[in-house]
Amino acid sequence: MVLILSVLLVLFPAIVAAESAQPKPIRVLIVTGAEHPAHRWHENSLAIRDALASSERFEVRVSEDPEILATRVTDRYDVVILNYCNWEKPLPSKEALEGLVNFVRGGKGLVVIHFSSGAFPDWPEYEKLIGRVWDKVSTHDPYRTFHVQVVDREHAITRKLADFDISDELYFCLTGNPEIRILLTARSEVTKKDEPMGFVLQYGKGRVFHTPLGHDVKGLTAPGFVQLLRGACEWAATGDVTE
Repeated sequence: MVLILSVLLVLFPAIVAAESAQPKPIRVLIVTGAEHPAHRWHENSLAIRDALASSERFEVRVSEDPEILATRVTDRYDVVILNYCNWEKPLPSKEALEGLVNFVRGGKGLVVIHFSSGAFPDWPEYEKLIGRVWDKVSTHDPYRTFHVQVVDREHAITRKLADFDISDELYFCLTGNPEIRILLTARSEVTKKDEPMGFVLQYGKGRVFHTPLGHDVKGLTAPGFVQLLRGACEWAATGDVTE
């Protein structure tokens, strides 16, 4: 018994040190809940949740009520993912919009996916927050499989990300003036141009990643997109990517 206690006393500090060296999970809040005939928000958000939750790096919650942003999200989460567009619905409350702004401006992370580019059209600050928004005129290539190319391998999100193919909608409908850093592009069959498929920007002290990819479960579960999503969430929360 004495020998066992002696061994435990020797090992205990090492065990404690090993546990303390493990990084705390990144707390992610997915905001969703506005259904659209062409965008199945419920199943898409579950695909996003599962892609993150399969890694021990993330702790994920899904909320189908944007008014959660009016609560103390800064205390409870590190990253907000917008998989939301207030299609034929009024803007969330002023408190919810201010809560999102304060969350990011204060140093937290934001990840914007696909049709969320067209959210909050009556809110001017949204363009400043996410960098590019739907121009309300243009749309996308027909749904098809296309090649996404990494064009900036110096950024933490993409330094270990290979080019990948995805079945999705290739947006060519984004407009805006804030300074952004484009990480990925894809060639549109309609515009014959390389359109941005992922970019980052700074908003206050916070980090924002925005991708127009992610139309449906097939695209959201593509291996290249899953790696992109995980890297984007970790970078938005911490400024680096370790996975």
